[in-house]
Amino acid sequence: MARSRRSTGAAAVAPLHLHHNDDEAWYVLEGTLSVRVGDRDVEAKPGAAVFVPRGTAHMYWNPGLGLLRYLLVMTPRIFELIQEIHATKERTPAVLRAVFQKYDSELL
Repeated sequence: MARSRRSTGAAAVAPLHLHHNDDEAWYVLEGTLSVRVGDRDVEAKPGAAVFVPRGTAHMYWNPGLGLLRYLLVMTPRIFELIQEIHATKERTPAVLRAVFQKYDSELL
């Protein structure tokens, strides 16, 4: 799934979370992607990839003001999680935690 994000600051695209049994990866096409992987921050430029193994807390964001385009490589379960998050109208912490749990993931 290719994503494009234009940032007006360093707001998170996804909050800190983890997937218990699914890996996730990003391949940067344009701009800069910052990813917190466990206790370290990784900055990826075009042509770079970032891999987050299952069970690792992570979040990601566009650290700049420009366009960020990336290819997000995910399992079908993570895809379903993202689809449900986007369809959820009530995004309170309790509701989002329940959605993450449904897909064997955890909102931290």
